[in-house]
Amino acid sequence: MILFASRLMIACALVLGLCAPALARDLRIGVLAFQGSERAAQDFAPTVDHLNRRLGGADRFVMVPLDLAGITEAVRTGDLDFVITNPGDYIALEARFGVTRLATLESRDHAVPTDTVGSTVIVPNRADRPQVLRDLAGQRVAVVSQGAFGGWLVIRRELAAAGVAQARLGALVETGFPMEGVIAALREGRAEAGVLRACLLEEQIAAGQVGPDEFAVLGRRDTPQFPCAVSSQLYPDWPFARLSATPPDLAKAVTAALLGMAPVDGRAWTAPQDYTAVHTLYRDLKIGPYAYLAHPSLGDYIRDHWHWFALAALALAWWVVHVARIETLVRRRTAELTREIAEREKAERAARLHREERDQFSRLGILGEMASGIAHELNQPLAAIANYAEGMTRAIDRGAPDLTFLRDGARGVAGQAERAGAIIRRIRTFMHRREAQRGLLDMNEVLRAALGFFEATAARRGIPVALDLTPDLPPVCADRNEVEQVLLNLLQNAVDAMAEDGAARAHGIVLSTRNDGARVTVAVRDHGCGLSPEAEAHLFDAFYTTKPRGLGLGLSICRTIAENHGGRLWAEAEPDGGLTMRFALPVARPEDCR
Repeated sequence: MILFASRLMIACALVLGLCAPALARDLRIGVLAFQGSERAAQDFAPTVDHLNRRLGGADRFVMVPLDLAGITEAVRTGDLDFVITNPGDYIALEARFGVTRLATLESRDHAVPTDTVGSTVIVPNRADRPQVLRDLAGQRVAVVSQGAFGGWLVIRRELAAAGVAQARLGALVETGFPMEGVIAALREGRAEAGVLRACLLEEQIAAGQVGPDEFAVLGRRDTPQFPCAVSSQLYPDWPFARLSATPPDLAKAVTAALLGMAPVDGRAWTAPQDYTAVHTLYRDLKIGPYAYLAHPSLGDYIRDHWHWFALAALALAWWVVHVARIETLVRRRTAELTREIAEREKAERAARLHREERDQFSRLGILGEMASGIAHELNQPLAAIANYAEGMTRAIDRGAPDLTFLRDGARGVAGQAERAGAIIRRIRTFMHRREAQRGLLDMNEVLRAALGFFEATAARRGIPVALDLTPDLPPVCADRNEVEQVLLNLLQNAVDAMAEDGAARAHGIVLSTRNDGARVTVAVRDHGCGLSPEAEAHLFDAFYTTKPRGLGLGLSICRTIAENHGGRLWAEAEPDGGLTMRFALPVARPEDCR
């Protein structure tokens, strides 16, 4: 019985608890009090009273005046159910905490009732005051807070559009709420300009707090549909918003009540407006929900500046194509140059071979001219050898030969054989084809040696040869064989020039050497017929000759040899007849022929 009674009491208690009405609670509405708590209560008390009348019962709507930081903290902690704040703060709360607007404040006295939020820049009305917004560069500007929408952010965007970034201001003086502190800062000289929300200046003038001519509006915009002076564009008015935790049924009931509220002092609530313009402002300033734009990622940067990247990509592509084209052209040209160089080297080798062959032919030609003289020169030692041999044979045949006589005869044979061998070696050396071998030469000694080759030829034709040599000549650096070839060619030409003229042969040939300090010159002077103007003009041309059986290569080769040694070869006509061929080589320096 006792157990049954206990269970009955518990059941009754549960039923009574379920059937009892819910406990009454306060529904907190946070209101931004930018002009102080009293002004906030004055502006929004009719709204709170209307909600209590329409939806009142156990629950009660309560207004909580807060500043910007207080509203943000209360929304974060969930201490509020609804919030009434400026458009900029609403955008930030919407992004951070999911606050949703239910209605927008409107003024029935304006032609555009919902776009009523703007900013007014005021300056003391003096003759030297700034005239336009860009004149604020370097000036101190008083604002209620750097986070205030109508009290700073709206004007900050206008200043940026005018080319005055916040960093270019002299200073930003924050006065805090209420906004009338901005006016006080101007009066006290703590700032040269101040930022007020739209229509606050007119309200202060109407209340007698500000003189009609005390302040001037800077950068005033022509807004004929708006009754107040403003320095910026206008934005949607304040929203009435619910928090994400607010019950949807309650939010729906509040929305219906607000839209049915009669205007109070010309102000009422209308359907929630489009706040895209506010988003644009925050995006331009890179603050609030768009603060990340101040530190964009690489992808964001590329997306925002894609046209420049596209242009750079096109330029890079053009550069790559250009470089590839240039590389192809360079490679092609390099290959062509390589082929040309190889062909040129091949041609030079062929030309050098031909020149060597030509030189050889020239030397053989000179030897051909000298053949009879060489034979005469060899006949002398051969005849002497024969005489020595005949005498020695007779001495032996007589019996009891004189050993001293035989010894002298044998020595004579050996000496004449050596003389003949020297003549043969000289001829072979001259005929031998070899690479140029330069060394220090005494031109007097070389001239005597060359004359030794040619004496028999000149004597056979009855042409005397005289020497006029300068003693102690400095040495030259040259190839002996090539220098001898030049001298023998010049001697042969001189002999040929006088071969048919008896009077000329009587004067003979004069060989001389001279030194002017820089060059050693060898001159071969003949007394022949000289040169005609045509022959003188073509004297050194290849294959040009005045001889019936000449090849026209001798003087061309001689000139090439002279120039290869850094010297020169030239002809001078003599006034009294004949021609002088001069062959000059530079004096050897210490570093030459090493």
